Amino acid sequence: MPSETTGATGLAGRYAAALFELAEEGKQLDAVAKDLAVLRAMMDSSDDLRRTILSPVISREDHARVMTMLAGKAGMGELTSNFLGFVAMNRRLFALGRMIAAYLSLLARSRGEMTAEVISASELSDKHLDEIAAAVKQALGSKVAIESRVDTSLLGGLIVKVGSKMFDSSLRTKLAKLQFAMKGVG
Repeated sequence: MPSETTGATGLAGRYAAALFELAEEGKQLDAVAKDLAVLRAMMDSSDDLRRTILSPVISREDHARVMTMLAGKAGMGELTSNFLGFVAMNRRLFALGRMIAAYLSLLARSRGEMTAEVISASELSDKHLDEIAAAVKQALGSKVAIESRVDTSLLGGLIVKVGSKMFDSSLRTKLAKLQFAMKGVG
């Protein structure tokens, strides 16, 4: 039976579409999304995990063992754990971040939502995230799912990405623009 996943393209899109269809069959869409969000947060916060995932010298069997052990320790479901082992055995861990983003995008699209990625210099409160979601919803006229992450290099402000559109009000970007403008003065 065809589903909304037919639009998924590229390696990450194909893996995400397969996981989405399995999760949909098993009525585990939200549980898998939660597992993947936890995994992405772990990847964002651990340089060691990112290096392990990307290391070409680690065998596929060891990669699979590490990923299924990690999934078990994090309390992830069987489907997510099996998926991670499968991805590792096929030497596709380098695309895991894109697979997660593609899965969450497919989930949002299936619900009639758009996904907005909000990057901030520090953790945002639920109230702030709700205000951002309301502003994006008003601007775009559709339901919005917010994916939030922290990037301390921004120094302050926000970056909001929705599809191919990006609004960057980060202090880092403002300082870079000021530095560029000052070069023209001297």
